[in-house]
Amino acid sequence: MENVKEIINGKYGESLYKLERDYQRDYDNDIYFKKLANSTKLKTSTLMKYTTKLENAACEYKNCHECKNLLECKNEVNGYRYTPTANGDILEFVYSPCKYKMEIDKKNKYLENVYYFDIPKAIRDANMRDIKTIDKKRYPVIKWIKEFIENVDTGAHKGLYLNGNFGCGKTYLISAMLNELAKKGKKVAIVYYPELLRSLKESFGDNEEYQSKFNHIKKADMLLLDDIGAEIVTEWNRDEVLGTILQYRMEQELPTFFTSNLTIQELEQHLSVTNKEVDVVKARRIIERIKQLTDNITMISVNLRKWGYNYE
Repeated sequence: MENVKEIINGKYGESLYKLERDYQRDYDNDIYFKKLANSTKLKTSTLMKYTTKLENAACEYKNCHECKNLLECKNEVNGYRYTPTANGDILEFVYSPCKYKMEIDKKNKYLENVYYFDIPKAIRDANMRDIKTIDKKRYPVIKWIKEFIENVDTGAHKGLYLNGNFGCGKTYLISAMLNELAKKGKKVAIVYYPELLRSLKESFGDNEEYQSKFNHIKKADMLLLDDIGAEIVTEWNRDEVLGTILQYRMEQELPTFFTSNLTIQELEQHLSVTNKEVDVVKARRIIERIKQLTDNITMISVNLRKWGYNYE
């Protein structure tokens, strides 16, 4: 009867030989496998236990070497590479972002500082360098925005109430500025005002959700209430929502921005009429807060959408 120890040693020796053979084959014939193995600085006796994983890592390493952009990524996890890392005598494998993924992450890091609420992609992507200067009537606004960015860290500043015709790029201009400020570390909120009111109303049954959403907007370093004047006015949304936001931001000297198709005077009239009554005094109180918080510029410019531009 064959000795059990000899059988075990024989099987182990055969297995060990196969590990060494497979590892050496890949090491001699695959430059990516060789580079990864050498980069760990571990002994062959350790590395050969991870031959299969190193093969997978080498394949992804090769894919990355030949890749031109994220759209061409052939790896299992888009934008990442299976990477070996030595931890003592153990080889660990993690997914590391490729250079293209890191570039995109760096470019979009400012998004951590931005809260968008019901805002279209064209506005979320608004960029100062893409602002159109085809109409001189836009120049006063562009000048105001550039000066605001340059002086934002010198102290408290008024925001802007920007009114004008449909499609002239009001929202894009202010959003481009706020996106730029987010890149400088400011916490900004860009909010489509009519939809915010509807969403807050739906949150009545969940006080925690309501307060979280409301406070996030109320306390942002920079806030844009987009398309104010397009909402249906009620006592609640005028006095409890808008009035509370404006009062807080006035007390804390937080720059606040508005876009509207209505002039300040037209907005006052709009806010005075609810489904229950006409209250000129309360509407005027809101308008006075807006005036204290903002400069006012009217921009009557070309409808960029008719020119084939999207918001700029």
